[in-house]
Parts: sequence; structure tokens; C-alpha cells
Amino acid sequence: MRTPTCYPRRSREKWEQVRQQAAVLYAQGRRIGQVAAVLNVSPEAARVWYHKWQEGGAPALRRKSPGGPRPKLSPEQLQQLEHELLNGPRRQGYATDLWTLQRITRLIKKLFGVSYHPGHVFKILRAMGWSCQKPARRAKEHAEPGIAKWKRQDWPLIKRGRCAPVRR
Repeated sequence: MRTPTCYPRRSREKWEQVRQQAAVLYAQGRRIGQVAAVLNVSPEAARVWYHKWQEGGAPALRRKSPGGPRPKLSPEQLQQLEHELLNGPRRQGYATDLWTLQRITRLIKKLFGVSYHPGHVFKILRAMGWSCQKPARRAKEHAEPGIAKWKRQDWPLIKRGRCAPVRR
């Protein structure tokens, strides 16, 4: 798991804009610490950008290639996945209403022909705004009226002890 950070998450396009803003600030004579504070980036990032800017100007701060591999699923496919998840696992033929990472991994493979490790599926779900949920464990025989009666009649007797007189 990543260490929490005080810096905001940014898209590739947003990072491009921030680096170009840094170039403008450096051209105005701002210092590394000032640029880091204004753009809400780490001083280390601002320092790296400053050295690149010194060597090649603003064009040196442009992204040369995308960082990391391209996602295997398009935004449209992610929307389709979310729709299928909202329909529930029973619709996919499972006996329970519980999505597991393995089930979602199989669903992605079935719908899109894309294989993911279940651990990566968890990251995809988090990026979609989903979170882990554990189902409430209740007995099949769970009956609220019976429980309320037990709490009202039997529990006070148990709590006082068998020998204690009953006040009514």
C-alpha cells in the first residue's frame, strides 16, 4: 500500500500543466522552494524540473512518453463493468449476493477478454470509487420479534440472577 501523501492526485494532463506553470515561474525568477509551495508539489520535484528547465527551457518539461502502461480497460468498459457489478452477482449465476475479487476478475475476463490479478482488480475498483464491504452476518433463523421478547422478559432475569426477586 502506498504511503499517504499531502499532495493531490493529478492526471497526466494536469501534471503537464503544472510543469508548464513551473517553467513560467522559473522564468520570472522564482526559487525552487517558492515554486514548490505555489504549485503544491514536493521540493524534490520542483528541483528536478528546475534543472531540466535550465538545460532546455519549457519544452524540456513536456512529457516525452506516457508514464506507465496504458490501461487495458477503456472508460466505456469501466462503465459497463460498473453496470454489471450493480446488477449483482446472482445475475452472473452466483448463488450469493457477494462480489469477491475472484468473481470480478472472472467477470472482467468474460466481458472484455482481459486478465487481471485479483489484487489489481482491487485497485481498479478503488479508482472507480468502490470500497470493501463485508456482509452483515445473521442467522437464517434471525427473528426480531422473538429477540425483542427475549430481551424484555428473559434477559432481565438472567442479568439479576435466578434467586433475585422479580419486580413488576
